[in-house]
Amino acid sequence: MGDYRRRLARQSERFASSVLKCLQTKLSRISYQQLGEATKMNEIYVSTDVETDGPIPGPHSMLSFGSAAYLPDKTILSTFSANLDLLSGATGDSRTMEWWKTQGAAWKACRENTEAPELVMKRYVAWLKELPGKPVFVAYPAGFDFTFVYWYLIRFTGESPFSHSALDIKSFAMAKLGLPFRDCTKRNMPKEWFDDLPHTHKALEDAIEQGALFCNMLHDNARKA
Repeated sequence: MGDYRRRLARQSERFASSVLKCLQTKLSRISYQQLGEATKMNEIYVSTDVETDGPIPGPHSMLSFGSAAYLPDKTILSTFSANLDLLSGATGDSRTMEWWKTQGAAWKACRENTEAPELVMKRYVAWLKELPGKPVFVAYPAGFDFTFVYWYLIRFTGESPFSHSALDIKSFAMAKLGLPFRDCTKRNMPKEWFDDLPHTHKALEDAIEQGALFCNMLHDNARKA
């Protein structure tokens, strides 16, 4: 009788332990799901494209940039764009300027109604701070666009509402596709990730195009989760 009771007690303990682990797992999943929803509601994805006359800021200038503030469902909350005066003492990179000779319409668009960088960037910071959530810089490739925007923000305003981080669409694609980084080009991405939007080398238009791409990738990621 004693052995039977001991076996029964052990079985009860194992059952209780199993139930507890199951509950802990479910609670953990709920917590992570709630955290994810809260994060999504609190983040604004600021898709940004820059047009420049060289590979790095300082020696070269940011000619124009555009940002489109997206919710994860692809709603555009607001946009910002501006053409900038050239930096004092900066010059155009020879190879970049040769490329611009092939982009007549885009070059004309980025040189109209230029403004002083200090005025533009202060206005940009104010725009970012008015967004109803934390701005996350999104670009393709982020390494290039964020380098210019961050440099201009610090140089002309002394702050960056993005902190010092950016979300790179190509890196996100690498994680989703399971391909080597250099193979994660647009031609290797699923067609359903792309909306019928133009790529014109006009900053705001390209920011809207890549922002739609990013949101479509977010939707695909959530659907497969």
